[in-house]
Amino acid sequence: MENNLYLCPMYTLKEWWYLAMGSEPYKDWDGKMLCSESNLEKTQKTNVTQGFAACYSFTLVTQGWLRMRYNDRELMIREGDLYIYSPGLAVTILDGSDDYKSICLMVDEFTSLESPTVRDMVSLAYLPLAQLSTPTVRLQPEQTITFERRMREIIDYQQSDNAYKDKLLRMLFAVFMVELQNALELSVTHHHVPPRVEEIFIGFNRLLPEFFLQHRDIRFYADKLCVSDDYLSRIVKRVSGRTVGDYINQMLMLEACYLLHKSNLSIAQISNRLRFSEAAAFTRFFIRMKGMTPKEFRKSSFFI
Repeated sequence: MENNLYLCPMYTLKEWWYLAMGSEPYKDWDGKMLCSESNLEKTQKTNVTQGFAACYSFTLVTQGWLRMRYNDRELMIREGDLYIYSPGLAVTILDGSDDYKSICLMVDEFTSLESPTVRDMVSLAYLPLAQLSTPTVRLQPEQTITFERRMREIIDYQQSDNAYKDKLLRMLFAVFMVELQNALELSVTHHHVPPRVEEIFIGFNRLLPEFFLQHRDIRFYADKLCVSDDYLSRIVKRVSGRTVGDYINQMLMLEACYLLHKSNLSIAQISNRLRFSEAAAFTRFFIRMKGMTPKEFRKSSFFI
């Protein structure tokens, strides 16, 4: 199933927007980032592409509800939910309330990976949620206010004449991702997880960006957190529904995509940098995770 997704047309954010909406959202838009308000009619227009877009998308529902088919399962989002779209996954809007309103932040897949800080936040806060579990966060009222304020600030800057607009928008996106990571950590607490379990799970997530290249074994992270391998495994599975290996693989995958798109390193050099035993092992890993070879991904990403 995963492999078939990448046989479908993939649209850049700019192509996706033009197909769905038919015109530029604002003057001199570069197609790298867009934040806009939406309603039911506008949201239903996105069915023309069935969601096949090479971008990250974050939708804050401010009023009403929306029902969709997301990656072959039905999903309902309501006021106070933050819904997160994963690049390339099929989405069809089924129906929604007449009063449905939302704010949607969309960022080109490769623009969002330019900053190491943002790459870490995307991997920890976005990828696990969007690809391996229900892609929504139920926000607390104060969090809803915070995210809406951040998104409206992006809307204001993208339409401004500020000479540093592009840098400011990227900084605001980085702040947004940090806020998202914080919301995910708080959601652990709100699900009545014991303090010690919460502490270990969050500690594991914070260790990953620093050590995932050198250490792919659970023993290293368990030792750092002063727990047994089995205990760490059970905690990560209990809180997230995922394994320690899932988290490490997603970090490796994000770094691989970044290097394939942004560097001139050969595939063999990238394989070595990511500490695979050989290029063939890296290629097998990449196909399993992404549904295409590293060479095919590099070609498509530079085309985008």
